[in-house]
Amino acid sequence: MRIFEDISTVFKRDPAAKSVIEVLLCYPGLHAVWAHRFAHFFYKIKLYLVARIISHLSRFFTGIEIHPGATIGRRFFIDHGMGVVIGETTEIGDDVLIYKGVVLGGTSLEKKKRHPTLGNGVIIGTNSIVLGAINLGDHSRIGAGSVVLHDVPANATAVGVPARVGLGYSSEDIEKLEHARLPDPIADAIRFVLTEQDKLEERIKNVESKEGLTAHIDRYLEAKKEEIKKEFEDWAEEKLKK
Repeated sequence: MRIFEDISTVFKRDPAAKSVIEVLLCYPGLHAVWAHRFAHFFYKIKLYLVARIISHLSRFFTGIEIHPGATIGRRFFIDHGMGVVIGETTEIGDDVLIYKGVVLGGTSLEKKKRHPTLGNGVIIGTNSIVLGAINLGDHSRIGAGSVVLHDVPANATAVGVPARVGLGYSSEDIEKLEHARLPDPIADAIRFVLTEQDKLEERIKNVESKEGLTAHIDRYLEAKKEEIKKEFEDWAEEKLKK
């Protein structure tokens, strides 16, 4: 039965779960998913008002708003859940995990597909926003607090505002939920630019030395550059330790 599968998913996804009774009584994410199944049934037979009333009551008791038109796959888990919003034309695959404050929203007022499509095994971090009829590929990950406006490929990780795709992760990394090991595409770009600048400066110095020229060195800018480099080098070292 789906109900036993749902309970098993909670134990798999949340190490804080201690007993079946606790899961049945104290997990609003689970309650919201169960209420959505009832609401979605009435939505499909076009009893829209009944569906919206069920959805509205679920929102009142759980703090999670799932439009009855949304399509949700198996073993979907909402951890904590307060403030989660899932729009009408959202499509969610199997084994998806989302955290508190996630919004799967639309960007159009037209009556068409306007909400995201999530593949299987997608993980979306706390307070992230995914907008529009975009696709998150299978086993993709969205870092906490990100705003996703474009498609994310399978097995990739998107971070930032707006979110940019960083390096992918193996299925083992995703299974371990190592949320602290997230890429920072902007930091990567800055480090790359600084490295290229160092190479150019070295080449210019070589040319100047051959021509017998002496360039003025701005000590303040040099100090600032070294400060920025150290900041990003320290950040990279911390990530490697984790």
